Amino acid sequence: MQTAAANTAQLDTFPKLLLHHARTRPSHPAVREKDLGIWQSWSWQESAAEVRALACGLASLGFARGDRIAIIGDNRPRLYWTMAAAQALGGVPVPLYQDSPAAELAFVIDHAEVRFAMAEDQEQVDKLLELRDQCPKLERIVFDDIRGLRNYHQGFLASFDAVTEAGRAFDRANPEFFETEVTKGKGTDTSILCYTSGTTGTPKGVVLTFNNVLVTARNAAEMECLTDKEEMLAYLPMAWVGDHIFSYAQSYVCGFCVSCPESGATVMHDLRELGPTYFFAPPRIFENILTNVMIRMEDAGRLKRWIFDSFMGVAQRSGVRLLNGEPVSLGDRLKYRLGELLVYGPLKNTLGLSRVRLAYTAGEAIGPDIFDFYRSLGVNLKQLYGSTEASVFIAIQPDGEIFADTVGKPAPEVEIRVAENGEVLFRSPGVFQEYFKSPEATENTKTEDGWVMTGDAGFFDEHGHLKIIDRAKDVGKLNDGSLFAPKYIENKLKFFPNIKEAVAFGDGRDFVCAFINIDLGALGNWAERRNIAYGSYQELAQNPEIYGIIKSHVEQVNKDLASDPKLSSSQIRRFLVLHKELDPDDGEMTRTRKVRRGVIAERYDALVDAFYSGQDHCRIESQVTFEDGRKGVLSADLKIMDAETYAPSARVAQAAE
Repeated sequence: MQTAAANTAQLDTFPKLLLHHARTRPSHPAVREKDLGIWQSWSWQESAAEVRALACGLASLGFARGDRIAIIGDNRPRLYWTMAAAQALGGVPVPLYQDSPAAELAFVIDHAEVRFAMAEDQEQVDKLLELRDQCPKLERIVFDDIRGLRNYHQGFLASFDAVTEAGRAFDRANPEFFETEVTKGKGTDTSILCYTSGTTGTPKGVVLTFNNVLVTARNAAEMECLTDKEEMLAYLPMAWVGDHIFSYAQSYVCGFCVSCPESGATVMHDLRELGPTYFFAPPRIFENILTNVMIRMEDAGRLKRWIFDSFMGVAQRSGVRLLNGEPVSLGDRLKYRLGELLVYGPLKNTLGLSRVRLAYTAGEAIGPDIFDFYRSLGVNLKQLYGSTEASVFIAIQPDGEIFADTVGKPAPEVEIRVAENGEVLFRSPGVFQEYFKSPEATENTKTEDGWVMTGDAGFFDEHGHLKIIDRAKDVGKLNDGSLFAPKYIENKLKFFPNIKEAVAFGDGRDFVCAFINIDLGALGNWAERRNIAYGSYQELAQNPEIYGIIKSHVEQVNKDLASDPKLSSSQIRRFLVLHKELDPDDGEMTRTRKVRRGVIAERYDALVDAFYSGQDHCRIESQVTFEDGRKGVLSADLKIMDAETYAPSARVAQAAE
C-alpha cells in the first residue's frame, strides 16, 4: 500500500501532480460520478486526458495566464477538471456556491474580475445570463449538462463537449502546448480564489497559492497516514475550502479516488453504496444523520427500541473508551461486541460509515454529546479546527488524544498562540497571501510577521489541546459578570433531534433567552404518528404540544449548564419557537449554514425586546424568499415561554468562587 503521496519539490502544482499520477498509477480510479443510477469511473490517465482537452479548448477560446474562471454547480468530475485545466494554463478557479441567487453571484464575479464561467446546468446558466449586464468582464460561459440548453444560441455560450472537441483539435495542432504551460507553473503561483461565506459582511476573496494548499494538505495526509486506497465522497459545496482540500487537494496529493453523488437528494443513499474510508462533514450533517436515526427508532417496534436503547447505553458507557484504547471491564467488552453484532454494525452499515477509517468534523463547534455518539459506535471521528485563511488546517486531534471539548493540537508546521484578550492566532505554511483587492482587510487580519487573527476565543487546556469557546466577538458577559458563550449553549440545544437551529441572547442582559427552529422532519414524523394535522411549518411550530417538547429540551440543557462552573449562570430563562426556518436566502445564515447574529438580532429586535420586558406573546412580521425568488411577508403571533432553571451544585458554586 502506497502512503501519502508524492512529495518531491518538482510536484508543486496540481496539474503536475495530475500528470505524475497519470504516469505512476494510470489505471487507478481518480474520480467517479453516479449518473442515472450507475457509477461511472475515470482513471488518472483518463482524467489527465480530459483535463488536457479542456485546457486546450479553453486556450482556443482565449483563456490565458492570470485569467479567472468561475465554477458553479454541484460536485461533478467536469467541474473539478475545470479547476485543473484552468491551473494548467496559469489561470485561477473561483468556485461559487451553487444555491446562491444571481445577485450574490454577481458580487463575486464582478469583484474577482471573472472572464470565463463553467456552469453545471441550465439553472446556473440562467443565473449567469441574468447577471451578465452587471459583470461586463464575463465573456464566455461553458456548460456541462446540455438538457434544456439546446435552444440557447448566444455566441458566448458553449457546451463542455464542444470545448473539449475544439481542445483536441488544438492539441493536435500544438502538441507541446499543454505540457509547456503546465511546466511554467510554480508553487508560489495563485492556486485558487476562495470567497468566504460572509458571516459578518460581504464575502472576501482569499488568495491561496499552490504552496499554501499543497503543503498543508500533504502534512495532514502524512500525519493521518492517508494512502491512494482511500475512498472519499464529494458532496459539500465546491466553493467551500473544506471540499477543496479534501475532495481535490488531498486526492491529488495522495492519488486516491473521489466520488460525486448523483444529486443532493441521493447523498445518503450514495454514501451507503460507496462506503467511504475517509469522510468529512460539518456538524450539521452529523446532527441531521443523528436526527434521522432517532426518527427511525421512534417508528420501530417496542422490542427493537428496547434493544437499541439498551445497547446504546453500553456504547455510551464503554464505546468511546474502547476506541481510545482505555481499560474497559471484560463484561462491558463482551456486551459491546454483542452490541456491534446487533446494533452498532447494522447502524453504521445503514449510514454508510462501516468502512470509515478516519472522519473529520469542522466548520463550527460540534455538540459533545453528538461527537461522543459517533465515537461510541466505533467511528473514528475527530474534530478539526481550520479556516479558509489557513488552507483549512490549524489544529487536529492526534490519535489517542481525542476529547469531545477540544479541537486538538497544532497541525504539522502550524504555530498557535492565544492573545491577552483570548483571541486565537496562528502561523503556518498555509497562511493566505491576501484578501483579493482588500489591502485594509488583509492588514487587519494578518500581521507583518505572518500571524493571522482568527476572530475565535479560546485557550489551551492541561493536555496542550486548544479549546474554542466561541467567536471572540460573540463571547460576552451577563450583567452579573458571568461568562456568556452563545454557540456553546446553542450546540447543546441542537443535540436534540427536534431542534434544528438555535440562537441565544444574553450579552449585557440579566439572563439568557433563545430562539428555536424546530426540525420539521423529526417533529413532522412525531405529529403524523399522533394524527396531529398541520398545514405548514408555522402551524406545527406553534402547536402547544411542540412547545412542551421544546421546553423539556431547554430544561435538560439548563440541568447540564448547572453543573458547569463557568456557564451555570447562562441557563436559558425564556425561549420561543420561531415561525419560520432561518434561511440563507433571507440573509439570516451564510451558505455554509452559519448564523448571522447581527442580522437576526436586528430583524427580530421586537422579539428580543419582548423576552426582556416580560411579555408572553409578541406579534412579528418577517420577509421571506420563496424558491422562485419572489419575496413575501410572513406574520405570526409568537408565544414566549419560561423555562425552569436549576441551582448549581455546591461543587460548582465553590469552583465559580
